[in-house]
Amino acid sequence: MTDFFTKKYLRFAIAAVIYLLIVIWIGNYWLLLGLGIIYDMYITEKVNWTFWKKRHGKNSAFVEWMDALIFAVIAVTLINIFLFQNYRIPTPSMEKSLLVGDHLAVSKLAYGPRLPNTPIAFPFTQHTMPLTKGRSWSNLIIWPYKRLAGGGQVKNNDPIVFNFPAGDTVAVEEQTTSYYEIVRRRALELKSRDSYGSSETKPAKYYLQMARKDVRSNYTIIYRPVDRRDNYVKRCIGIPGDTVTIKAGILYVNGKIVPDNGTQQTTYVVGTKGTTINPKAFERLGISRYDQSMISGSAYLLPLTKVNAEAISKFSNVSEVSPVYARAGEYAPHIFPYSRTFGWNEDNYGPIWMPVKGTTVDLDTSNICLYERIIDVYENNDLRIEGNSIYINNVLADKYTFKMSYYWMMGDNRHNSADSRYWGFVPEDHVVGKPKFIWLSLDKEAEGLKRIRWNRMFMKAR
Repeated sequence: MTDFFTKKYLRFAIAAVIYLLIVIWIGNYWLLLGLGIIYDMYITEKVNWTFWKKRHGKNSAFVEWMDALIFAVIAVTLINIFLFQNYRIPTPSMEKSLLVGDHLAVSKLAYGPRLPNTPIAFPFTQHTMPLTKGRSWSNLIIWPYKRLAGGGQVKNNDPIVFNFPAGDTVAVEEQTTSYYEIVRRRALELKSRDSYGSSETKPAKYYLQMARKDVRSNYTIIYRPVDRRDNYVKRCIGIPGDTVTIKAGILYVNGKIVPDNGTQQTTYVVGTKGTTINPKAFERLGISRYDQSMISGSAYLLPLTKVNAEAISKFSNVSEVSPVYARAGEYAPHIFPYSRTFGWNEDNYGPIWMPVKGTTVDLDTSNICLYERIIDVYENNDLRIEGNSIYINNVLADKYTFKMSYYWMMGDNRHNSADSRYWGFVPEDHVVGKPKFIWLSLDKEAEGLKRIRWNRMFMKAR
């Protein structure tokens, strides 16, 4: 009997110490009330906390299976929140560093796990129920952003998994395209329509307002909290305080060239002497079929690494291998901050500074487009612009102090990556974790066992 009680109290002591350490880590000392539940579970046994099964006696096979399932769901959910999460690469934006079909083990401990904003949710779903296609989370409880202590800070050139910043508002019928991009696209269509037969058009703000009304009347629009936005993976180019610049496709951070990592891709025109390139040659170079685009009977448009570009240039039937870049000063309306004042495009961009928590910037109508979304959306202020006046929470403002720090993310596949060049800064509360290794890699263009890329199994994500 004494041995029995000793074991009970030993098990309770171990569980209590582990729980106490977790409470200290989380920093919410109201959770100490949970020690009473642990004491009852191990010592007094007044309440059957696993009410679906008998505390004493034999349970049916169904109950035992259900008990195992409940335990597995709770255990995996806690692992996903605090330790690791799986992420599958869906697009080629990081090729050839991370390939389509790579399954990544993403460490939450690398930068510290976030507590969920929406703790009540259907297990193992990001935002959509698998069968009904409805919302998979509840807004009954909304927790503010809180990140626990982790193993380090985000560094330049780290691959990062994060929530898509422009994914707060979503058009259900066209979820692969940002709602804001849909609105801008519609505004350009309305402006183009007005320009037919007339040299005068209305201000850009007018067309944006019309476009929002049009999109909202033709689409089902929903809002997603930060932790329920789509997960993206890119490389962190700029950390808080950095200045990022792109000149003729060459990337600079704080005035220094960022070296090519060897797997970075750029779009090239590959001209031939009137013949096509053998598909086996593309296969040997690891150039996927979905990357092979012909623009004429004797020319290709291909995303290539420098090594592959040099290899193709030596083919006997190849006459030209030239990188394709947008011209400096050529305004691209789909590029952040969507302003002709800056005149930026994907290959000629910046300089743009990464905001730092606690830092104050001067505001005026020439630079408000850079910080408008930060102030209004990410940091939950009421922003209003009237003529040359800027109002924040109904107070005239010419300065702003940032509540969070921000990052700049870009894909290694420079011309096939929807990244910060297209939607701007990534707030610190959107950072999910750091990919550590590839635990599975599947090639959708292969068949059978050849689909598994054995050479990438347990490769470090870099």
